[in-house]
Amino acid sequence: MTSTRRPWWPSRADVFWLFVAAFAFAGLNVLLYTLGEVTTGPLGPAAGLVLQLVCDFSLVLVFRFPRQVAWFVVAAAGLMLASDLFTPGLLVPVRQLALTTVPTISPVLLSQLPRLLDRRTVLWLAGILTLIAARPWVPSWSTTPFALLSTTLPAMLGLYGEARRQLLRSLRDRAERAEREQHLLAEQARAEERRRLAGEMHDVVTHRLSLMVLHAGALGVTSHEEPVRAAAEDIRREGVFALDELRDLVGVLRNGSELSPRTLGQEQPGDPAQLVEESRSVGIETAFVVDGDPAQVSPTVARTAYRLVQEALTNVRKHAPGASVTVSLRYHPGGLDVSVASTAAGQRPDPALAASGSGAGLAGLRQRVELVGGRFDAGPVRGGGFRVGAILPAYVPTAEGTQSDPGARGR
Repeated sequence: MTSTRRPWWPSRADVFWLFVAAFAFAGLNVLLYTLGEVTTGPLGPAAGLVLQLVCDFSLVLVFRFPRQVAWFVVAAAGLMLASDLFTPGLLVPVRQLALTTVPTISPVLLSQLPRLLDRRTVLWLAGILTLIAARPWVPSWSTTPFALLSTTLPAMLGLYGEARRQLLRSLRDRAERAEREQHLLAEQARAEERRRLAGEMHDVVTHRLSLMVLHAGALGVTSHEEPVRAAAEDIRREGVFALDELRDLVGVLRNGSELSPRTLGQEQPGDPAQLVEESRSVGIETAFVVDGDPAQVSPTVARTAYRLVQEALTNVRKHAPGASVTVSLRYHPGGLDVSVASTAAGQRPDPALAASGSGAGLAGLRQRVELVGGRFDAGPVRGGGFRVGAILPAYVPTAEGTQSDPGARGR
């Protein structure tokens, strides 16, 4: 177990005022001992001056060694009292101000000790220094008031200031704790609302999709025309896929998960070629260009590219019927460049289909691309078309990506 060592000085401001105070009181002591009348003791006033200067400059160590400095000043005050009582002139001049009965640095020291020591220790130190300075066994108007001003008053002011700082700190902590609790309550409320919406989505959308799948299955069984049966099977298959994706989405909403590279990594990567074939099957002229090796990118990046192509082709079907589309995937050691460009619409969009979206598709794509560290770009092109593109990295450090893409660490 290692103990935490106190800093020499908490801040530059403390360094400045400690040294200023030490030198100022050292100069005051030199002046007092120069003007004081002394007797011819064995050491004269020099010993007392040296003791005062040592006490003055010990102030610069008070933040690192507060207890040792405080008791050293108390011991010096005891020596000065003993000299004044038994050998006048040894450590204290014969004629002196009352504050020289204790080291002159005592007021500064007592005002700072409440920041560094517990209240009981500060009261003990202040009481001892007050007793030595006031000398109640020989009370005098020339000593007692100065003694109280130089010992008791600084200690009380220091204790008051420290109590006020602790109160403000406590109020600040309480306010921060209340803010955190309010944030947690808001999160809980959002989670409850998310679960409620997930339940409603599951009940309403699943019911409609299930009916669609059942009707498509029934149509495929009862119809004798092969194109109708194939179309019914396509509708049934897409409905089943939609139910699976809806179940995953509802699980995310109920669990309160956020969209992140880790949650993105929980899906199985799809094949963009399948999306292109689906687009062609509904009558959209779709060109597909692939350059490079798909194995150069991690599964997470491949999934992001798949979702981008899926959303872009869906938008073409909704908003630009009759347009031709070019899907381009360029794999390289640095990552993957994706581009889905469409020409101008050749027909008027179906109002019901065009209004079926939430308007957040491109924003969701941008978020998904940026979460994996890529750059997203979307906007109209010359001639009335529209282009959606992204520059994706080769690897995203997710747990799933690390397991499924052993070579990613070296990229």
